[in-house]
Amino acid sequence: MAPGAGKRVAFYAPMKPPHHSVPSGDREIARNLMGLLSGSGANVQLASDLRIYDKAGDAGFQAGLRQQAKTAAERLIREMPETDLWVTYHNYYKAPDLIGPAVARARGIPYVQIESTRAKKRLTGPWSGFAEAAHAAADAADAIFYFTEQDHFALNRDRCGSQVLAHLPPFLPLDTLPAASSLDGPMLAAGMMREGDKLNSYRFITETLAHLPGGWRLDVAGDGPARPKVEALMAPFGSKIRFLGQLSRPELAAAYAKASLFLWPGVNEAFGMVYLEAQAHGLPVVAQNRPGVRDVLQPGTYPSPEDGPEALAAFTAHLLANPALRTEAGRNARNYISSRHLAPAAARTFWETVLPLMEASA
Repeated sequence: MAPGAGKRVAFYAPMKPPHHSVPSGDREIARNLMGLLSGSGANVQLASDLRIYDKAGDAGFQAGLRQQAKTAAERLIREMPETDLWVTYHNYYKAPDLIGPAVARARGIPYVQIESTRAKKRLTGPWSGFAEAAHAAADAADAIFYFTEQDHFALNRDRCGSQVLAHLPPFLPLDTLPAASSLDGPMLAAGMMREGDKLNSYRFITETLAHLPGGWRLDVAGDGPARPKVEALMAPFGSKIRFLGQLSRPELAAAYAKASLFLWPGVNEAFGMVYLEAQAHGLPVVAQNRPGVRDVLQPGTYPSPEDGPEALAAFTAHLLANPALRTEAGRNARNYISSRHLAPAAARTFWETVLPLMEASA
């Protein structure tokens, strides 16, 4: 029998609801989590689509969101159908869970969080109120699942009482691996084209390519408001680079299926689902040894950010010049993903942690 069979789960993602119109990693992970729970036999309902997110640090805006959340929580306490478990995805200082703790407490059901961060430095400044709320929500959780060791450090430091902390490695919503890449096409990079860290990754790729010898080619998958800047950065390389635009899931899978390797430095990435996707297709990954990123890469030696673009170029050139090495690295990557980062392993981790909490509260 499926581990979640018959369990009634309320799911909430304060930063961005799963049906939000703008694609993002957060939206994708929220969808994957709901699919994971329902695929395990649970009856999963989206508890609320109220978005609690303050990008700018505006106290007045935060006050308005607090009132909306209070109203939503009161309604759910009265009207939510019988529920066995509340699950909140992504609680942090810009998007605290202002609903789940109150509803779970009133209903007498376990309250768990997936990806929750504690940022003490935000307890002062424009987000101080929301940071306090995020800490309070984390304190209320019976269990917190963390994706990366970087998150675990702060969660363990500030662990509340008998709270359970469990490692849930980021996962692909797949039961089996896709077909392996032929490894005979261009290199592939994939990322949204927006200001900030994503643009910085594209900038670093450009600097890396400037040190890369030979007749390499690169396909770039992605689109967004910063695309003109990305195209301008890469214009000196001419026809060596092909822009694919924003791809559908099948189109991106087709790009993975022929790429020679996946190139994405991961500047300030939390972890990056594209790394999991690339490795599932058997692509060697060229990335930097960064917190978060290293949590989803097969164990190995990756250039550090301090080593600069020259080191990343040397790493890339070594892979491009050695087809046998690429094949071996790709095979190891697929084995790594199969054992740690597919849906069955994630479901097992989740329910083994949560079922005892549900039994204790029954």
